[in-house]
Formats: sequence, C-alpha cells, structure tokens
Amino acid sequence: MRRTGFAFHEHCLWHDTGPCSVFDSPGAFVQPAPAAEHPETKRRLRNLLEMSGLIDDLIPLKGEPASERDLLRFHTADYLGRLAEMSERGYGDAGEHAPLRKDSYPIARRSTGQAIAAMEAVLSGHCDNAYALCRPPGHHAERDRGRGFCLLGNIPVAIMVMMERHPLGRVAVIDWDVHHGNGTQQAFWERDDVLTISIHHDNNYPQDSGSHDERGVDDGFGYNLNIPLPAGSGIGAYQATLEEVVIPALERYQPELIVVACGFDASAMDPLGCMLLNSRSYAQMTQALMEAANGLCDGRLVMIHEGGYSEGYVPFCGHAVIQTLCGSQVEARDPMNDEIARWGQQSLQDHQRWWIDKAAALVKSIR
Repeated sequence: MRRTGFAFHEHCLWHDTGPCSVFDSPGAFVQPAPAAEHPETKRRLRNLLEMSGLIDDLIPLKGEPASERDLLRFHTADYLGRLAEMSERGYGDAGEHAPLRKDSYPIARRSTGQAIAAMEAVLSGHCDNAYALCRPPGHHAERDRGRGFCLLGNIPVAIMVMMERHPLGRVAVIDWDVHHGNGTQQAFWERDDVLTISIHHDNNYPQDSGSHDERGVDDGFGYNLNIPLPAGSGIGAYQATLEEVVIPALERYQPELIVVACGFDASAMDPLGCMLLNSRSYAQMTQALMEAANGLCDGRLVMIHEGGYSEGYVPFCGHAVIQTLCGSQVEARDPMNDEIARWGQQSLQDHQRWWIDKAAALVKSIR
C-alpha cells in the first residue's frame, strides 16, 4: 500500500453553472437543463469511494482557498477583479463557455487550493502520491479569462506555488482530458522548467488549438508537446501514445514531479467526448505513469481532476485511478468495462498511427 492523499472539499460541489445544458444558455429551442459540468460526476465519485471502502485507504487532505497573491502568479488582476464582481453579482460568464453564479469565485479559489494541498502533501513527503478532486476544473482557464467551464488555472497556480516553496526545477504535466489543455499550455509557453503534454481529440475544444506545431517559444520551444488524436481513438491508440510518446518524453526530460490533468471525458460513455476508453484503460495509464515516476522522481505523482461529464461512468474511471495510485485491493466492479473493451476498433488503427508518429518525432527536441 502506498500513502495516497485525497484532497476534497464539499464547497467545490456548490459551484453553480446554471441551466445551460451543453449550450451557453437556454432559450429559443434550447430547453433549460442541468449544465454538462455539474457536481454529480464528482459527488458520485466521492460516494463510490465511500461505498467500496477505498476511501479508508486514503489520507484525507483539505486545502485552504488559494490566496489572491498565489492566483496572481498566473492570472491578471483585472481578470480576478471581474471574476469576483460577477460572482458577487450572482451571474455571468468568465470568458467563453465558463458560466458562473453566486460565490463561484471563492469556490474556484477553494478548488485551486485542493490542487495546492495535493502537490504540497507529495513534495513535503506526507504522501507518496495524491489525487485532488477539484471543481470547477482548470485546464482551459487562461491568464485573463475563463474558458470551457474553467475559471482558475488550478494546475499552473499550484505548480508556481510549489516552485516557490520547494527546490523544484523541472515539472511535467500530462493532460489526458479529451479537450486540449490550452490554459496550462499558455502558462508555461515560454518556459523550459515545465514540460506540458496534452493528449486530446483533434480540434475539438478549444477549436484551432492543440496542433502538433504548437511547441512553445523562446526558452519554452520544444517543451510544449501536443498529441491530437482522431475521433474514435480507443484503448490501443492511447496505449501506443503513452508507450511511444509520453514515457519517452518523460525519460528525456527527467522531471522532479509529474502532474496529471486527469479528465475522464475520453471514456466511451462521455456525452462531450467521442473516444472509447474504459475504466481499466485509466488504471493502466496510471500504472504506466507510476512506473515512470518511480524511476524518474521517487514516485512523486499528483492527479488533478479535470473534465468528465458522465455522472454514471466518471466514478468508475476515478475509482480505478485512485485504487491504482494507492495499490489497494479494494475495487468497485465496473459493469461496462469488459463490454467497452470488446467494441470494434479498440486496437490501434492505421489512420491513428500517423498522428502518434508525428508527435513521437517531436520528442527528440526535449532536452
């Protein structure tokens, strides 16, 4: 058994995105419905940990809200001011597809605080690895605006805080959310002390973002690696991506900490994705990164929850990841796992090979 931290606060589930369904807002022919990004996906994951008993194998962590000083490491003062004003007013959009309601700003600060707490627990030696169940998510949030349900850059802010607190020279971020991690990319675009790797559906969200040729600038050139994949990529494509691109990139970079932007919207059951992963796939990817972390950075691995919009299936994916992190025998049987694995085109397809090979060719620029 490993000492796995679990950062969570009920306050994060009180963030209200309003009745916008998968659209920006209801109206005309759009009937009001709960937003795609809603608390049940996270609450049900927390509940499943309780029901299986796995939560008893975890070290509870509860981070304080991120301070404005820490948020200013990445975000502009003007943006934080606008976010606070909309939050107090009780409605607004932080930028693009990032609706918010009353108290969303303090709740988002709480979410960032969970990411900070998880990283601190691992770097201080209190935990071997950690999982932060954050909400709202953060990997789309940019310096001066929110995007794609994300208000604050949970991962960029937490990494910047850690680099001040600890002698931390190199961090790698792997984003396997089905959407491009544009906010994390922007945060470290000009830097070589953070390697950013994003595996995502090609040109999904944000559109025109996340292509192979987005590689960083100045000192950061070559330290931003995008791996867009075609729609319908499944278990074989993701396994090949990790084995042939992600792990070699980590081995070249030699990070002192590995952070995963852990979205579950590449699962076969997700309403906002079109990939084919099952929960066992996430466990296997977690195991591969744990083995890499053991060889590179004494096992220091932190998972930060991002997207994933199937309230029924996200809990099984998250449980599989957390069970793998702590090496527990406590499991929650996924009733869809084997069926998804038998779906057609789960092996690596010829048309997917081109995308992976193109990304693999970029790894040699990492030093």
